[in-house]
Amino acid sequence: MLFTKKSPTEKRAELKAGLESGKLLRFPGSFSPYISLMIENIGFDGVYISGAALANDLGLPDIGLTTLSEVSQRAKQIAQVTELPTFVDIDTGFGEPMSAARTIRELEDLGLAGCHMEDQINPKRCGHLDGKSLVSTEDMVRKVKAAANAKRDTNFMLMARTDAAASEGLESAIERAKAYVDAGADAIFPEAMRTEADFEAFRKAIKVPLLANMTEFGKSKLLTKSQLENLGINIVIYPVTPFRIAMGAVERGYQDIFEKGVQTDELVATMQTRKRLYEVLRYDKYNDFDQNVFNFSQKGHE
Repeated sequence: MLFTKKSPTEKRAELKAGLESGKLLRFPGSFSPYISLMIENIGFDGVYISGAALANDLGLPDIGLTTLSEVSQRAKQIAQVTELPTFVDIDTGFGEPMSAARTIRELEDLGLAGCHMEDQINPKRCGHLDGKSLVSTEDMVRKVKAAANAKRDTNFMLMARTDAAASEGLESAIERAKAYVDAGADAIFPEAMRTEADFEAFRKAIKVPLLANMTEFGKSKLLTKSQLENLGINIVIYPVTPFRIAMGAVERGYQDIFEKGVQTDELVATMQTRKRLYEVLRYDKYNDFDQNVFNFSQKGHE
């Protein structure tokens, strides 16, 4: 956090320029500030904060139980440590149009580069589950308009997500998306696309940037970077990927310790080393502030 130089305004401008560049932007999911540092260190274009991952990390299902304060404060912590633009899932906007407008103001103040808001009825559910219910197009349009009018930074990305394809069909989802763009949405997130042809139909009909959700165990085929580029997709997210990777490793590791009574050499070999941890944290740079902070050797502790 002490070494980030870009302001939120600069990050928002960077995101807008990236979306206009024609390049596919890759935004891996993050549910912690440390993961954001890893995303930046590896070289990705930005950071995505999944509402599902935040809810799951709180021990909750993704059904709209998280609050604006919980999501926005965690989003601030995640966004402020990285030079990359960060955008966040705000579910249904945490209420009706006035609440959605307040949410935008909060996110701007906390340094986020953008957000997406969906057209489900609360209690909502994961976009790749069946049985979703949607608000009317008119109600979502009012919410998008309120959110768009609340923006003070024109580069703050307001993305509208539609879950209509599963329950109303692809053509209805496209018509909804057009209405959301007319209402002020800067980009569209068509959820649970099943085939490349679905993305092609959206790309042909919608002129603003499009997002592809490459989530595991869902309804969408996992497409490669090249495939998404060829489809004209502007941004791709891997929303719950880090949570699934991490929790799979944690569960296997703790089960191993429970059964064997110790961290075996084989288990330790799968862990991130202390050396790598300190590299990601930029531990040595803190020495610029206090010579007594980084005055040790890592030899033998790698």
